[in-house]
Amino acid sequence: MTTPAAVLPVLPTLQVALSDAEREACGEDPSAACLAVFRWTDSEVLAQGADWLLAKPITVAFILLVAFVVNRLLRRAIRKFVRSIQEAPMQRGLETIRSRTPSALVTTGPAPTLRAAQRAETIGGVLRSITTFVVWTVAGLTSMGQFGINLGPLIAGAGIVGIALGFGAQSLVRDFLSGIFMLIEDQFGVGDIIDAGEATGTVEAVSLRSTRLRDVNGVVWHIPNGEIHRVGNKSQEWSRALLDVEVAYATDLDHAQAVIKGVADALWREDGWSGQVLEEPEVWGVEMLGASGISIRLVIKTTPAAQWAVMRELRQRLKAAFDAEGIEIPFPQQTVWFRNAVGPVPVPVDAEGDGDGGT
Repeated sequence: MTTPAAVLPVLPTLQVALSDAEREACGEDPSAACLAVFRWTDSEVLAQGADWLLAKPITVAFILLVAFVVNRLLRRAIRKFVRSIQEAPMQRGLETIRSRTPSALVTTGPAPTLRAAQRAETIGGVLRSITTFVVWTVAGLTSMGQFGINLGPLIAGAGIVGIALGFGAQSLVRDFLSGIFMLIEDQFGVGDIIDAGEATGTVEAVSLRSTRLRDVNGVVWHIPNGEIHRVGNKSQEWSRALLDVEVAYATDLDHAQAVIKGVADALWREDGWSGQVLEEPEVWGVEMLGASGISIRLVIKTTPAAQWAVMRELRQRLKAAFDAEGIEIPFPQQTVWFRNAVGPVPVPVDAEGDGDGGT
């Protein structure tokens, strides 16, 4: 019976011993094709030709096949990642709206879907491009190494060029990184009304490098993403119409608040506006004691970007309701006192400063 100790000395004999001629023809680490052809023909030229025509192409083909498989797997992972970005915020937003007002789903439903689809397309395209470039670059360099090309100087030169480009294009890199985080975090999307610091308007396009928006005057602004330090989104998921209604100091505040609430509730129940008003309007009460009148705050939760239309309609209806109820809308007034030897005598003066008093 053969013992393991007796087997061990036999293992080294399994290694192929190269002669000087074989080593000169095929190198220190020869391929099977090169050795076979050299031993069969005893021709260095044919052996090296077989190595170039058979062994190296097969190795390169295997490398490219591995790169193809890895690239496909990474692209599939990216699709799943992007789908999670697309669906999670949308579902959270829909669940929030659904729990409060089911009828609003008809109006606000498509918006998150379109935003998520655009974000998914942009992020997916960027990640796919990056992974494809990295995988095939590595595969190409590895394939070049199979043909005896010295990759050291090539990689060193590429590194120097990359460093130079990095220093020269810092702002561009910052714009791209900011654009990626804006898309992943869903800070805003096409159709949103935002305050970007430099300008306020409706977003028309979002790319990795810049954001294009149009303000109320029709001016188109192109803002690099790296220059956007803070963003105020006025139309994401839902908006709020906030209206401070002023009444004169002599007004019965309870009556005025009841009139304001009635006008807002009528707008909420009206068929043409019920789809834009998500919740019952709320009168929060006295907000400020001003120089000319008292401000009463009214708030209404609306669909995204509908707050301005709702506020314009409310102002018109409130003016008509105040006129019908005899509620005075204040205007600037002042009282001027003239002093003489007898004592102060109050003289009423209108807003233009003309009065009928004497000295």
